[in-house]
Amino acid sequence: MSDLLDGPVESAAGLSVYGADAVDSAGAASTRDALVRSGVPARLAQKDPTLWGPEAEQEATIRLGWVDTYRRSRELLPQLAELKAELADLDHVVLAGMGGSSLAPEVITRTLGKPLTVLDTTDPGQVRAALADRLERTVVVVASKSGSTVETDSHRRAYWQAFLDAGMTEAEAGRHFVVVTDPGSPLEKTATEMGAFVVLADPEVGGRFAALTAFGLVPSALAGVEVAELIDQADALAASLAGDTGNPGLALGAALGAAATAGRDKVALVSDGTGIEGFGDWAEQLVAESTGKAGVGILPVVVESPTSPGATGPDVLTVSYGGSLAAGAVPGGGAQPDMAVNGPLGAQFLAWEYATAVAGAVLGIDPFNQPNVTESKDNTNRILAAGPLAESPTFTEGAVEVYAPAGAPGELVGVLRWLLDGLGDDGYLAVMAFLDRFADADTAELRSLLAEASGRPVTFGWGPRFLHSTGQYHKGGPQVGSFLQITGAVAEDLPVAGKPYSFGQLQAAQAAGDRQALAGRERPLLRLHLTDRAAGVAQLLDAARRLRT
Repeated sequence: MSDLLDGPVESAAGLSVYGADAVDSAGAASTRDALVRSGVPARLAQKDPTLWGPEAEQEATIRLGWVDTYRRSRELLPQLAELKAELADLDHVVLAGMGGSSLAPEVITRTLGKPLTVLDTTDPGQVRAALADRLERTVVVVASKSGSTVETDSHRRAYWQAFLDAGMTEAEAGRHFVVVTDPGSPLEKTATEMGAFVVLADPEVGGRFAALTAFGLVPSALAGVEVAELIDQADALAASLAGDTGNPGLALGAALGAAATAGRDKVALVSDGTGIEGFGDWAEQLVAESTGKAGVGILPVVVESPTSPGATGPDVLTVSYGGSLAAGAVPGGGAQPDMAVNGPLGAQFLAWEYATAVAGAVLGIDPFNQPNVTESKDNTNRILAAGPLAESPTFTEGAVEVYAPAGAPGELVGVLRWLLDGLGDDGYLAVMAFLDRFADADTAELRSLLAEASGRPVTFGWGPRFLHSTGQYHKGGPQVGSFLQITGAVAEDLPVAGKPYSFGQLQAAQAAGDRQALAGRERPLLRLHLTDRAAGVAQLLDAARRLRT
């Protein structure tokens, strides 16, 4: 890895990018110089939709609002202050949203130490636990750009029914909802009918670029964050983004693109412990969904610490992130990443959005569409309409039913080893857990255990949350992935009010729909179903640890 202290540092508005020059100069020619010669920094700052080629121009024309959306977001501040005062008695904020609509507010509130319950799941146990928590003091922020997101609609229905069952009138229940959506979406009409508060978002900003729009700011403000500071931080950085020099966003984007085109197309995202919490999950969905298409892309791998397995490798670019560094502090959190990005959170959001758009230009793809996301959605809808698929396990071991391809070993450790052995020199493993990310939280330990056993990049995603993030990359990116899907028995289901299915049935259909979408790509796919979740998770972790011996 490069020595971050030897090379130049690109800084503006308190945001510093270390190591980018060394990454860029490792190639045969400078990617950054090529971008500057093409006028990319100034053109992007001016929202030039031709940067990504003629096929992307139509989409880019209506998706570049993020370049300066934070300025329009200032207009929200009086409305947010009034809304917070109006709802002062509702001090438990629940965010029902998916993808960028939930990940950005989660980063903001975790980083700034404000409580926010994020509901981005269809797991009936997790939804039931949220409904049982301080219901009479709850305000639900329902966030959906399209207004038709099935998970978010299901959450809205569940809370509406819960409020009515608690004895509220419909008018009283409506007061417990704040809806964030695009103008003219179906959800805007529904919100009006409910008597909910409505905050309209910037329609020219895609969901994963929407951190500094109403999607990021409304739930954060209700949770107690002074969101004007985030806007100020982004505004301070913005002046640098048109420049050929002194431009951290350009440095980051050029390095990401240069590394990917040189074969380092996996990016390990590592917190350096300096105060920005959960940012890797937000950056993961931004980079993966924006770049993973047309058979190319950059795969983000969120790792637990700078020394965690999977943070390094010949095809891995290691990038640490965090808050501003104290005088004399060494970037990277005590390790030695290839690059480090340090600075205030509002500037981080804008810089990474800018860098992702730049990397898209380098890769020659449209960073604003998501052409493969609908595959799993369409499969889910067909399964919900037709009923569950008839499947029989290949074998059962303890609390784990194993669904494996023909020829795979017939015992748990062996079938896991078979999956890892198939990764090859350029592959990655995606662990996809359709479980409760709080009650079944230990499942996430599989990522580091399998990365250590395989020596390859391993990602971990909670389903269906990852479908709005790395799910696009899985299907549209380089077809070198192997997939481990984990599902679990539902002890107590929960109906989706007004729908002919339950949360458990929806969760199962989403898992099955994604399996169908992945199976058509002829990549290794292993499903493990836990008949008892606690016992099954413990059994899986034990099996993964045995792989190291």
